[in-house]
Amino acid sequence: MKSAIVRPLYHTHLVTPPLGMGYVCAWLQQTGFEAHITDGLKERLDNAHLADRCSDADVVGIFCMSDYLPETADLTRRLKAAGKTVVIGGPHASVLPEKTIQQTGADYAVVGEGERTMADLVSALSRGATTAGIPGLRGREPQNFTPRPFFENLDDVPFPAWREIDPRTYPMAPHGGVVRAFPVAPVTSSRGCPFACHFCASPTIWHRRIRFRSPGSVVDEIEMLVRDYGVREIHFEDDNLTLKETHIAGICEEILRRGIKVHWAAPNGIRVDAVTPAMLGLMKRSGCYAVAFGIESGSQEILDRIEKRTDLTKMRAAITMAHDAGLITQAFLIFGLPGETEETIRQTTEFVLSLPLDKAQILLLDILPGSELWNRYGRPDTDYAHTRSYQEPVYVPEGLSAAQLMRARSTAFRRFHLRPRQFFMLLRMIKPGQLRFVLRRISDFGIFSVRRAPRERIAADRS
Repeated sequence: MKSAIVRPLYHTHLVTPPLGMGYVCAWLQQTGFEAHITDGLKERLDNAHLADRCSDADVVGIFCMSDYLPETADLTRRLKAAGKTVVIGGPHASVLPEKTIQQTGADYAVVGEGERTMADLVSALSRGATTAGIPGLRGREPQNFTPRPFFENLDDVPFPAWREIDPRTYPMAPHGGVVRAFPVAPVTSSRGCPFACHFCASPTIWHRRIRFRSPGSVVDEIEMLVRDYGVREIHFEDDNLTLKETHIAGICEEILRRGIKVHWAAPNGIRVDAVTPAMLGLMKRSGCYAVAFGIESGSQEILDRIEKRTDLTKMRAAITMAHDAGLITQAFLIFGLPGETEETIRQTTEFVLSLPLDKAQILLLDILPGSELWNRYGRPDTDYAHTRSYQEPVYVPEGLSAAQLMRARSTAFRRFHLRPRQFFMLLRMIKPGQLRFVLRRISDFGIFSVRRAPRERIAADRS
């Protein structure tokens, strides 16, 4: 039985190797099944052509994030018309499995880690056995659901199927925007997060647990990527790369011990209360050149409201430490969190401008399925057909308007990035082949213009 793991084409300015798909494909191959990846996003394949590429597959697994649910549903309909068994995995299916099946018409949804669940499903289908009772699997018919326990030892999971997602074949559109060297490969050294920020779905997906790979396993993968794929830069996509000091120290020391020459960064963000000068210095010596921090807001009241569990003083201290260590520093910000006002937007903007930051990613709040904000407010555009995640408002705090939020985001972007030091640093880092990517990013985030959001699909504050 042949399996295809696919990602549909959707609107985004980031195109990076999909690790989740790579892990599932590797597990299927290790288990003895024929499996391949087709990345419609990378290859710019519309759903008609993507479905054609799956013509010889018996089972098609689609990786789905909420932002491209409409594209996933359209692809599923095409695959079902061709007689394929369709399985949806990824964050959206993990938190809304029944609704995912209803909205897409898929046969199954995978909840949680998909490696073993997908292999068990393919095995059952290949033998003509029942799929009922497979842990982590939801089907169309109502049945008792058994959760799939997490891997206790992440070193038991093979590296992603890198031959299927060769970093050299991906465009210059990486996480973090501008980088030091291509090709870039993403790596995860852990899974999960013990925190419960209200805007994040991680507490639902990972049950507030974090598990770590061994430093040796992580560096084995990095060494392989450098040697076999010519990778010159690694991006750690962990939710909490530095949470356990012995973990990140072990990775850095192993890179140094083996003499691996590679740039690396943490564009997914690290917590401000989980760094020290010694740690940052060690990271720098091992090849780290850039880190991002999840600041979210410059209002302590808003931070407390969303259970960020940190404070502005720690933020300033951590960013200053990273700057003093010689690292490029970036902040993530969210405009439109519950309690946001014109004054808190002003506070956030002034706070960020006062920090020794090189880059700032300013987003508009999206209410993600599985997050605490989803439980409280829902999301009016539940089919994701009309709004772009993090780029258009889906929720407006009391006293503000959608237009104000979009205007404030654009203004803050310009005030931050058009300062000489920040502007010329970014200009120096942009590679010749990135011009289209940079222009699309500027357009998506409305830096010089503001799109109008559909008011009827915006949730008002009901707090």
